Amino acid sequence: MYQYLVELITSPLLFLAQDALAAPSLPAGSGGSNINVWHMVWQAGWVVQSVLLILMIFSVVSWGLIIAKLRVIASARRQNAEFEKIFWNAGSLSVAFGQTKHLAMSTLAQIFRLGYAELGKIMRLQDDGESIRITLGVMDNLKRALSRGRAAEATRLGRSVTFLATCANTAPFIGLFGTVWGIMEAFRNIGATGAANLATVAPGIAEALVATATGLFAAIPAVVFYNHFNRRLLVLEAEMEVFEQDFLNLVERDLIRRSGEEGSGQ
Repeated sequence: MYQYLVELITSPLLFLAQDALAAPSLPAGSGGSNINVWHMVWQAGWVVQSVLLILMIFSVVSWGLIIAKLRVIASARRQNAEFEKIFWNAGSLSVAFGQTKHLAMSTLAQIFRLGYAELGKIMRLQDDGESIRITLGVMDNLKRALSRGRAAEATRLGRSVTFLATCANTAPFIGLFGTVWGIMEAFRNIGATGAANLATVAPGIAEALVATATGLFAAIPAVVFYNHFNRRLLVLEAEMEVFEQDFLNLVERDLIRRSGEEGSGQ
């Protein structure tokens, strides 16, 4: 059962790595043979096989996160562009709110909804007979609501990205551990048999080096996409901060206008 599980998870890596690690066929009678990766895995000790299993789980989870996060960020960028087009062309905030309800993946739309809800609470004070004044407290309430939405969206977008950093930092060392352990086993076998020649040493070392190759296979995509996602997240956070300031300016100008109308009416 254990060997079947190892074979099931490690098959993608071994299929890709077999041609790269296989030595060219030697002429008949030369005493050489092709290096078979599957054979090396099955001949390796249980520690090296466990290391390979852990690394392949890391790799599978990392690629799943990478694909999912690529889709989420692409949807957020596309819907942010659509939201900005609708928002700045809408005649009022209520119209913009109604026309952007379908943009569930847009970070700007989520921030706008929180800000619009908070603004609705402020405007209801006027409906209750209380005059709206431009005070620091009113704008602070709105700013806190927008900041809360921005933090929530940044957290949502950045969720699970740290796993890629963990994989990138730990996978090479886990693979190195498997390699060191495999080499130790190879030298122990040499000591047990008393035969210290290349034909005896090479197979054990080759089996051990598969762990290092697997660790690099898991770590390289993780570190590449971790850096890629960090850059994309910084851009999205900057867009959210700019929209937050623009929305605050828009609301403040509207409140100033309303206060001026109330003053002139009196």
